[in-house]
Amino acid sequence: MRVFLPLTAVATAALLLVTGPGAAPSAAADRNPEGTPLVKVSHGDPYADCTIGARGPDSVVYPGTEVEPYLSVDPRDSKRVVTVFQQDRWNDGAARGLAASWSTDGRTFHRSTLPFSLCAPGGADYERASDPWVSTGPDGTVYASGEGVDFTKSTRSALLAVTSRDGGRTWQNLTTTHVDEQPFFNDKPSLTADPVRVGTAYQVWDRLDNDPPGPSSLDGPGYISLTRDGGRTWSRARPFVDTSSVPNTQTIGHLIVVDPCTGTLYDFFDRITASEDLSTVVEARYEVVTSTDAGETWSAPVVVARDTSVPEVDPNDPSKLLRSAATLPSPAIDPRTGTLYMAYEGSDFSGGRFDAVQLVRSTDGGRTWGSPELISPEDVPAFSPSIAVDERGTVAITYNDLRHLEPGDTTTLPTAYQLATLPHGDPELRTERRISRVFDWLQAPFAGGYFLGDYQGLVADGKGVRAVLTETHSDAPQNRTDVYTGTFRTR
Repeated sequence: MRVFLPLTAVATAALLLVTGPGAAPSAAADRNPEGTPLVKVSHGDPYADCTIGARGPDSVVYPGTEVEPYLSVDPRDSKRVVTVFQQDRWNDGAARGLAASWSTDGRTFHRSTLPFSLCAPGGADYERASDPWVSTGPDGTVYASGEGVDFTKSTRSALLAVTSRDGGRTWQNLTTTHVDEQPFFNDKPSLTADPVRVGTAYQVWDRLDNDPPGPSSLDGPGYISLTRDGGRTWSRARPFVDTSSVPNTQTIGHLIVVDPCTGTLYDFFDRITASEDLSTVVEARYEVVTSTDAGETWSAPVVVARDTSVPEVDPNDPSKLLRSAATLPSPAIDPRTGTLYMAYEGSDFSGGRFDAVQLVRSTDGGRTWGSPELISPEDVPAFSPSIAVDERGTVAITYNDLRHLEPGDTTTLPTAYQLATLPHGDPELRTERRISRVFDWLQAPFAGGYFLGDYQGLVADGKGVRAVLTETHSDAPQNRTDVYTGTFRTR
């Protein structure tokens, strides 16, 4: 569970606690056990010479680190791939900037920079950036979003968006969809291109309000901005999920999925209520709201599942904090049947001892939800689920777990990513395979915990799924992490 703070503190720590063109040819990384190569998509460091962003002697930047990746594929051609990620993570929030990599063959990736911070060429007037997201519309328009933040010259946090019409090579239409200074803070944006309405995309996030500053005054509704003209303009940001009825309540992790058959929008998020002094969580639950008119109006929330996540730690040394996807839902929809799924971290199956990967589903358009199902192995902490459903209805979920950790080992934290597949969502037919090498999580940058990212990415790509994920390198302080991608058949 995430830590709650008055917003005067959140504005300088929320990215730490709550969140998040040159060309370089790619090379295959270590192969996974089945022989399918993962391809490295992060090459070089476009911001290596940037000196902007330090807010004091305790600010530490991790050069050459790429974390928190997401991706999209062109629905017209699954070999046209765009990935985005944080570049050069800071220990006390956000990164020097956001970067992208693009491919036209699904194997060779080239770098471009996202103009969301002052470190990027032609970038927006913000010292750091965080929370990268990307989505591709039915006409091939690529939409990318992120958050710009200041740590020294002001207390601003802004939601930013750009578009690309050449597959991620270049980016245009830099737009500030919303900006605030303290006592407001904007957090955890995502962006979804509508698969059936050409030129339409939705950006959603939570906007924390701590006015007046201090206990008993935290509010965190969900906000939305949308474009109907391919990202050239965006609507004025407005609240669409209310939290004012219960004191000290916020939302986080807003993410929209769209039914390609009906055009119905489903926004998933976590609703968290804190104690009067904001020090502990009183209640947390995942919810969903629905829109049948392309985001103009929204239904009342429906509870999807209880958020039973617990602190993410090294089980052999709980003083070592990890930073992963607790409180963040990963939803998907079956494109044929409309069945909705949500994967998430929860402790239902460990008696509250540690998080595992859990799955819930709805077969009636999100009105009712089944009980949680365990996806990761029993008695093994597991993290960062990402979910996608392929064209045949096979559910795919990626995550990393600690099955390779030996009892008593407190010097390393071996982890690897797994891919679980469930034909037609049936847990009785579940299979699993490892899709990455085993690497040491403790080599990751430390930002409120050893940080691979608050999320990783997974999308259906026609023949199966494509994943993007962060791995660490040992004994490489100038290159602690890189981002990799690979495609995997689901049948």
